[in-house]
Amino acid sequence: MKAKQDNYWIVLADLMTVLMVIFLFIAVSYMIKVNEDKKKQEKILTDYKTSKVALLKELNTEFKEDFKKTKWNAVLDSTDLSIKFIDERILFDNDKSDLKPEFKNILSDFFPRYLKIIMKPKYIDKIAEVRVEGHTSPIGEYIHNLELSQNRTRNVIAYLRTLDYYQNQMPKEKERLQYWLTANGLSYGRTLDKNGYLTHKNKLPPDNIKCRRVEFKIVTTTDELINKQIQQLNK
Repeated sequence: MKAKQDNYWIVLADLMTVLMVIFLFIAVSYMIKVNEDKKKQEKILTDYKTSKVALLKELNTEFKEDFKKTKWNAVLDSTDLSIKFIDERILFDNDKSDLKPEFKNILSDFFPRYLKIIMKPKYIDKIAEVRVEGHTSPIGEYIHNLELSQNRTRNVIAYLRTLDYYQNQMPKEKERLQYWLTANGLSYGRTLDKNGYLTHKNKLPPDNIKCRRVEFKIVTTTDELINKQIQQLNK
Protein backbone atom coordinates (compact mmCIF):
# COMPACT_ATOMS: atom_id res chain seq x y z
CA MET A 1 0.00 0.00 0.00
CA LYS A 2 2.80 2.36 0.96
CA ALA A 3 4.65 1.54 -2.28
CA LYS A 4 1.52 2.46 -4.28
CA GLN A 5 1.23 5.79 -2.46
CA ASP A 6 4.89 6.53 -3.06
CA ASN A 7 4.45 5.78 -6.76
CA TYR A 8 1.39 8.05 -6.83
CA TRP A 9 3.30 10.97 -5.34
CA ILE A 10 6.24 10.36 -7.69
CA VAL A 11 3.93 10.44 -10.74
CA LEU A 12 2.20 13.56 -9.40
CA ALA A 13 5.56 15.26 -8.79
CA ASP A 14 6.69 14.35 -12.30
CA LEU A 15 3.44 15.75 -13.70
CA MET A 16 3.87 18.98 -11.76
CA THR A 17 7.44 19.25 -13.03
CA VAL A 18 6.25 18.82 -16.62
CA LEU A 19 3.53 21.44 -16.11
CA MET A 20 6.05 23.87 -14.61
CA VAL A 21 8.39 23.34 -17.57
CA ILE A 22 5.50 23.95 -19.98
CA PHE A 23 4.46 27.06 -18.06
CA LEU A 24 8.06 28.30 -18.02
CA PHE A 25 8.35 27.67 -21.78
CA ILE A 26 5.12 29.62 -22.42
CA ALA A 27 6.30 32.48 -20.21
CA VAL A 28 9.69 32.66 -21.92
CA SER A 29 8.06 32.50 -25.37
CA TYR A 30 5.69 35.30 -24.39
CA MET A 31 8.57 37.44 -23.11
CA ILE A 32 10.49 36.86 -26.34
CA LYS A 33 7.43 37.81 -28.41
CA VAL A 34 6.85 40.95 -26.34
CA ASN A 35 10.49 41.91 -26.79
CA GLU A 36 10.32 41.27 -30.54
CA ASP A 37 7.09 43.29 -30.84
CA LYS A 38 8.71 46.12 -28.91
CA LYS A 39 11.70 46.10 -31.25
CA LYS A 40 9.36 46.11 -34.26
CA GLN A 41 7.41 49.06 -32.84
CA GLU A 42 10.62 50.94 -32.10
CA LYS A 43 11.84 50.30 -35.66
CA ILE A 44 8.51 51.48 -37.09
CA LEU A 45 8.66 54.69 -35.07
CA THR A 46 12.31 55.26 -35.99
CA ASP A 47 11.62 54.72 -39.71
CA TYR A 48 8.56 56.93 -39.45
CA LYS A 49 10.47 59.76 -37.85
CA THR A 50 13.53 59.43 -40.07
CA SER A 51 11.70 59.27 -43.40
CA LYS A 52 9.17 61.99 -42.57
CA VAL A 53 11.73 64.41 -41.15
CA ALA A 54 14.03 63.88 -44.13
CA LEU A 55 11.22 64.34 -46.65
CA LEU A 56 9.98 67.44 -44.88
CA LYS A 57 13.45 68.98 -44.93
CA GLU A 58 14.00 68.26 -48.62
CA LEU A 59 10.57 69.52 -49.68
CA ASN A 60 10.99 72.69 -47.66
CA THR A 61 14.48 73.33 -49.04
CA GLU A 62 13.35 72.77 -52.63
CA PHE A 63 10.13 74.82 -52.56
CA LYS A 64 10.59 77.37 -49.78
CA GLU A 65 10.86 80.34 -52.13
CA ASP A 66 8.04 79.09 -54.35
CA PHE A 67 5.60 78.73 -51.45
CA LYS A 68 5.61 82.48 -50.77
CA LYS A 69 2.36 84.39 -51.31
CA THR A 70 4.01 86.44 -54.00
CA LYS A 71 4.63 83.30 -56.07
CA TRP A 72 2.59 80.10 -55.62
CA ASN A 73 0.90 80.93 -52.32
CA ALA A 74 1.23 77.33 -51.11
CA VAL A 75 1.77 75.74 -47.69
CA LEU A 76 3.83 72.73 -46.60
CA ASP A 77 2.19 71.03 -43.63
CA SER A 78 4.79 69.42 -41.38
CA THR A 79 2.27 67.06 -39.76
CA ASP A 80 1.27 65.09 -42.86
CA LEU A 81 3.73 66.24 -45.56
CA SER A 82 0.89 67.78 -47.55
CA ILE A 83 1.50 70.66 -49.94
CA LYS A 84 -1.58 72.86 -50.10
CA PHE A 85 -2.19 75.17 -53.07
CA ILE A 86 -4.61 77.68 -51.60
CA ASP A 87 -4.72 80.60 -54.03
CA GLU A 88 -8.20 80.20 -55.50
CA ARG A 89 -7.46 82.88 -58.11
CA ILE A 90 -5.11 80.53 -59.93
CA LEU A 91 -6.84 77.21 -59.29
CA PHE A 92 -10.32 77.03 -60.83
CA ASP A 93 -13.16 79.33 -61.76
CA ASN A 94 -16.24 79.22 -59.57
CA ASP A 95 -18.07 75.89 -59.90
CA LYS A 96 -15.70 74.78 -62.67
CA SER A 97 -13.19 71.92 -62.85
CA ASP A 98 -10.98 73.07 -65.74
CA LEU A 99 -7.45 74.03 -64.74
CA LYS A 100 -6.52 77.67 -65.27
CA PRO A 101 -3.40 78.41 -67.34
CA GLU A 102 -1.73 79.88 -64.24
CA PHE A 103 -2.20 76.65 -62.30
CA LYS A 104 -0.97 74.57 -65.24
CA ASN A 105 2.23 76.65 -65.26
CA ILE A 106 2.71 76.04 -61.54
CA LEU A 107 2.10 72.30 -61.88
CA SER A 108 4.55 72.12 -64.79
CA ASP A 109 7.23 73.63 -62.55
CA PHE A 110 6.24 71.88 -59.32
CA PHE A 111 5.59 68.28 -60.32
CA PRO A 112 8.95 67.32 -61.93
CA ARG A 113 10.85 68.74 -58.95
CA TYR A 114 8.45 67.02 -56.55
CA LEU A 115 8.97 63.66 -58.25
CA LYS A 116 12.75 64.02 -58.22
CA ILE A 117 12.57 64.11 -54.44
CA ILE A 118 10.01 61.44 -53.65
CA MET A 119 11.39 58.99 -56.23
CA LYS A 120 14.86 58.98 -54.73
CA PRO A 121 15.98 55.42 -53.82
CA LYS A 122 15.99 56.24 -50.10
CA TYR A 123 12.31 57.25 -50.20
CA ILE A 124 10.78 55.20 -52.96
CA ASP A 125 10.00 52.18 -50.77
CA LYS A 126 8.81 54.38 -47.92
CA ILE A 127 5.88 55.84 -49.87
CA ALA A 128 2.55 54.03 -50.10
CA GLU A 129 0.48 56.70 -51.83
CA VAL A 130 0.51 60.26 -53.15
CA ARG A 131 -2.97 61.68 -52.77
CA VAL A 132 -4.14 64.57 -54.91
CA GLU A 133 -6.99 66.00 -52.85
CA GLY A 134 -9.63 68.49 -53.92
CA HIS A 135 -11.48 70.59 -51.33
CA THR A 136 -14.30 73.10 -51.65
CA SER A 137 -15.84 75.79 -49.47
CA PRO A 138 -19.03 74.89 -47.53
CA ILE A 139 -21.28 76.65 -50.02
CA GLY A 140 -23.91 74.76 -51.96
CA GLU A 141 -24.95 71.12 -51.83
CA TYR A 142 -22.43 68.60 -50.45
CA ILE A 143 -22.81 65.94 -53.15
CA HIS A 144 -22.52 68.51 -55.93
CA ASN A 145 -19.29 69.75 -54.35
CA LEU A 146 -18.11 66.16 -53.95
CA GLU A 147 -18.46 65.63 -57.68
CA LEU A 148 -16.88 69.01 -58.41
CA SER A 149 -13.84 68.33 -56.19
CA GLN A 150 -13.42 64.86 -57.68
CA ASN A 151 -13.49 66.27 -61.22
CA ARG A 152 -10.89 68.85 -60.26
CA THR A 153 -8.45 66.31 -58.84
CA ARG A 154 -9.04 64.03 -61.81
CA ASN A 155 -8.16 66.89 -64.15
CA VAL A 156 -5.03 67.68 -62.14
CA ILE A 157 -3.76 64.12 -62.53
CA ALA A 158 -4.78 64.05 -66.19
CA TYR A 159 -2.69 67.18 -66.78
CA LEU A 160 0.30 65.83 -64.83
CA ARG A 161 0.31 62.76 -67.07
CA THR A 162 0.73 64.96 -70.15
CA LEU A 163 3.94 66.56 -68.89
CA ASP A 164 7.15 65.56 -70.66
CA TYR A 165 8.76 64.63 -67.36
CA TYR A 166 5.99 62.09 -66.71
CA GLN A 167 5.93 60.80 -70.28
CA ASN A 168 9.71 60.31 -70.28
CA GLN A 169 9.67 58.05 -67.23
CA MET A 170 10.68 54.42 -67.73
CA PRO A 171 7.78 51.90 -67.77
CA LYS A 172 8.59 50.74 -64.23
CA GLU A 173 8.47 54.32 -62.89
CA LYS A 174 5.23 55.01 -64.77
CA GLU A 175 3.69 51.92 -63.22
CA ARG A 176 4.78 53.11 -59.79
CA LEU A 177 3.28 56.56 -60.37
CA GLN A 178 -0.01 55.04 -61.51
CA TYR A 179 -0.04 53.04 -58.29
CA TRP A 180 0.90 56.04 -56.13
CA LEU A 181 -1.25 58.83 -57.56
CA THR A 182 -4.88 58.87 -56.46
CA ALA A 183 -7.59 61.48 -57.07
CA ASN A 184 -9.57 62.26 -53.93
CA GLY A 185 -12.49 64.68 -54.05
CA LEU A 186 -13.52 65.54 -50.49
CA SER A 187 -16.15 68.26 -51.05
CA TYR A 188 -16.22 70.41 -47.90
CA GLY A 189 -15.70 67.53 -45.48
CA ARG A 190 -12.36 69.00 -44.31
CA THR A 191 -12.72 72.74 -44.16
CA LEU A 192 -9.97 75.03 -42.84
CA ASP A 193 -10.13 78.08 -40.59
CA LYS A 194 -8.37 81.38 -41.27
CA ASN A 195 -5.15 79.95 -39.81
CA GLY A 196 -5.23 76.90 -42.06
CA TYR A 197 -6.26 74.39 -39.39
CA LEU A 198 -9.08 71.85 -39.66
CA THR A 199 -12.34 73.27 -38.34
CA HIS A 200 -13.53 69.78 -37.38
CA LYS A 201 -10.92 69.78 -34.61
CA ASN A 202 -10.90 73.37 -33.38
CA LYS A 203 -14.57 74.23 -34.12
CA LEU A 204 -13.68 77.64 -35.56
CA PRO A 205 -15.58 79.10 -38.55
CA PRO A 206 -14.32 77.98 -41.98
CA ASP A 207 -12.39 80.34 -44.22
CA ASN A 208 -13.96 79.94 -47.67
CA ILE A 209 -10.81 81.00 -49.50
CA LYS A 210 -8.54 78.56 -47.66
CA CYS A 211 -11.14 75.80 -47.99
CA ARG A 212 -10.92 75.93 -51.81
CA ARG A 213 -7.64 74.17 -52.37
CA VAL A 214 -5.74 71.32 -53.98
CA GLU A 215 -3.35 69.25 -51.88
CA PHE A 216 -0.56 66.82 -52.65
CA LYS A 217 -0.29 64.51 -49.66
CA ILE A 218 2.33 61.80 -49.10
CA VAL A 219 1.22 58.68 -47.24
CA THR A 220 4.21 56.65 -46.08
CA THR A 221 4.30 52.88 -45.67
CA THR A 222 4.99 53.55 -42.00
CA ASP A 223 1.66 55.38 -41.73
CA GLU A 224 -0.04 52.16 -42.79
CA LEU A 225 1.95 50.07 -40.29
CA ILE A 226 1.13 52.45 -37.45
CA ASN A 227 -2.56 52.34 -38.38
CA LYS A 228 -2.43 48.52 -38.25
CA GLN A 229 -0.76 48.67 -34.83
CA ILE A 230 -3.49 51.01 -33.58
CA GLN A 231 -6.20 48.70 -34.95
CA GLN A 232 -4.63 45.74 -33.16
CA LEU A 233 -4.49 47.65 -29.89
CA ASN A 234 -8.18 48.56 -30.23
CA LYS A 235 -9.29 44.95 -30.74
